Amino acid sequence: MNNRQIGIKENVVNFILLVAINFFVGSMVGLERSVLPLIGKEFGLASASAALSFIISFGFSKAVVNYFAGGLADRLGRKKVLLVGWSVGLLVPLLIIFANSWWMIIVANIFLGINQGLAWSMTVNMKIDISKPNQRGIAVGLNEFAGYTGVAVMAAVSGFVASTYSNRPEPFYLGIAIVVIGLILSLLVQDSGTGTGHPGKVSVPKPTANEIFIRTTFTSKNLSSITFAGLSTNFKDGMAWGLLPIFFTGVGLSLSEVGILVAVYPSAWGLFQLFTGAISDKIGRKQLIVAGMGIQAFSLWMMIAVDQFSLWLLSSILLGIGTAMVYPTLQAAISDVAQPEWRASSMGVYRFWRDSGYAFGAIFAGLLTDILNVEWAIGLVALLPFSAALISAMRLNETLPALNQKDNQMQ
Repeated sequence: MNNRQIGIKENVVNFILLVAINFFVGSMVGLERSVLPLIGKEFGLASASAALSFIISFGFSKAVVNYFAGGLADRLGRKKVLLVGWSVGLLVPLLIIFANSWWMIIVANIFLGINQGLAWSMTVNMKIDISKPNQRGIAVGLNEFAGYTGVAVMAAVSGFVASTYSNRPEPFYLGIAIVVIGLILSLLVQDSGTGTGHPGKVSVPKPTANEIFIRTTFTSKNLSSITFAGLSTNFKDGMAWGLLPIFFTGVGLSLSEVGILVAVYPSAWGLFQLFTGAISDKIGRKQLIVAGMGIQAFSLWMMIAVDQFSLWLLSSILLGIGTAMVYPTLQAAISDVAQPEWRASSMGVYRFWRDSGYAFGAIFAGLLTDILNVEWAIGLVALLPFSAALISAMRLNETLPALNQKDNQMQ
């Protein structure tokens, strides 16, 4: 990036291409969101823990690949890693189409995690590379908006195709088309570099991978607070992905009503990220992080306390808004603190812990549902985002350089 101007306007074509690419990256997840839990019934899965096993395999594989993707991108460049991610993605629909046992579905979701860990990570890092410091929030917000719009749109489309034809193979033919489009767009995009920094920056020695992991996870007050908030958010989503359809069905709602509630949450999450990232560039990161984590906890407790469809709808919308407040903001905050030379690596560590939350949340929620019930599982899971709100309020400094320059340094 040393010989290229920085800024969204200065790189508008590349930026738009990256937004479009992440729509299709998200579509790969949306392809499964409506249909795969139903496919589990075809294989005779009875317990909640078994039914959530595909989320666990997805979460852990994505988390591990996120960690290595950052280091690879810093060494090899973003575009090469992005193309590898799409190539692996082709295995996902093919495995699901031809699966004759549940273990093949689990393997497909391992490959989906690899695809997401490589491709989604690169679209984030490439947008941050070509954005100015006071544009990082809107850059990540647009990236996440595109991705989660893809999740919501393809969840609806795949559900319609499944109801018109069957759960397999027809919805997953769409997956093959998504991968082909993603590969073509990724070939057209210009690489944003290898994290060598912005023009005018004085290069500093890059920390080792172990040092970056420890800083991001433990020793940096800012980075570790951000990382815990990210893990808590996806811990909640791992539970929501698997248990909300079960909960809403259990309280007597029709399948169409359940479909509305399940779709509203990621839709609100996707839509409001279009605004929350930009807002964080204006008012700072901390306020949105603390409030967003608190709203997530409140909305889950509200969900199990009320007994009307309109209030369940409101709680689902609030859950999406709370998630949207923190999702782009946390990644922008990481990029505020980490230096360009090791930013992708630090982002990889953050995304490792964040997306481990999918798996931990699914494990925890499945076990609690089997041992207690779904209401207890939802209520106890809400304690994690609530604790993240308290920790961020006490430990996290404002990271936006324009508001507090000293917080742009390692704590």
